[in-house]
Amino acid sequence: MVLRTFGWSFGVTAAGLVAAYFFGGWEAFALVGILSILEISLSFDNAVVNAGVLKKMNAFWQKIFLTIGILVAVFGMRLVFPIVIVCISAQLGPIEAVDLALNDQERYEQLVTDAHPAIAAFGGMFLLMIFLNFMFDRDRDVHWLRVIERPLARFGQVEGLSVVIALITLLVSGTVLATHAVLYEGHADKSATVYLAGIGGLLTYLIVNGLSTHFENKIEEEEEQEHEAEEAAKRAGKEPPVVLLAGKAAFFMFLYLEVLDASFSFDGVIGAFAITNDPVIIALGLGIGAMYVRSLTVYLVRQGTLDEYRYLEHGAHYAIGALGVLLLITIRWHVNEVVTGLIGVALIGSAFWTSVLHNRRDAAKGGGEGGTPAEKPEVPSGV
Repeated sequence: MVLRTFGWSFGVTAAGLVAAYFFGGWEAFALVGILSILEISLSFDNAVVNAGVLKKMNAFWQKIFLTIGILVAVFGMRLVFPIVIVCISAQLGPIEAVDLALNDQERYEQLVTDAHPAIAAFGGMFLLMIFLNFMFDRDRDVHWLRVIERPLARFGQVEGLSVVIALITLLVSGTVLATHAVLYEGHADKSATVYLAGIGGLLTYLIVNGLSTHFENKIEEEEEQEHEAEEAAKRAGKEPPVVLLAGKAAFFMFLYLEVLDASFSFDGVIGAFAITNDPVIIALGLGIGAMYVRSLTVYLVRQGTLDEYRYLEHGAHYAIGALGVLLLITIRWHVNEVVTGLIGVALIGSAFWTSVLHNRRDAAKGGGEGGTPAEKPEVPSGV
């Protein structure tokens, strides 16, 4: 199971490290290894959330996400995205930006760093909206940190509350964090950039999530029409079929996952410049890490881990919320990438352990709610 699931990741790791050695010797080899570990640690929560969405999609769209999606993740976000940042921030053409990345790496790094407020605002708002909508979901029956989640779920009856809170957070980020540089350090005021990028992240979430939810609701309507047949299957002692997203619903879920993956990539792309300026080494290291994120996603779906460990998805969403807030904080203050990675790992690890404790208590009582893992959705083999 491990070799079948992580085989492609192992192969890409070997090829990437060999390419790094021939490109820049043992130093490049070591840097690619460090960047790979950085990306995996920062993106583990991404794999958990990906699995929560991927299990709703049919085999065809799962394979699309794991093939075409990986091309977008590796080449789009880890290689092309930094170049696009330079093009926009420095008002350069793509060819000029590539030449700058290869021949003037210090200037290239500076341009990407200058664009960080916009990147952080966009990604922070997108991730914050995911967290808030999860917390305000009044239809969710399972709660991990009940003291926090149950009251917030009741607030979910107020329509648009998550948008209001997100906009207030953006306003604070723009006025307090971005303008701090002007008041105390004499740097340029980037609050307008922060506002525009943050609103862009908010709108991106609303559009992509709204479309995916719309088509998912259509699938649910079809499920209701098949409810009688499912009940008949249960009475006959047969397991009812699992209805998975397909067509337009799965397409917009695919877009949602790609935007989500892009948001998770922001901190890794920016953090990579703290280790090296070389765009080739950055692409190799982060690309290897992205492959492991996809493999972890497959493993979680195949093993039915999200169903067996009931609080794991909660931990991932808390990690998303923490990352969103940290991205907004980094508009003004630097946060060490190790801190970002450890927070996500700690939250997911805590959720995993409390899920294990719940399952043990449930087993000791002779079974019950949450004691039996749900049927594991199909994931295409050979990926």
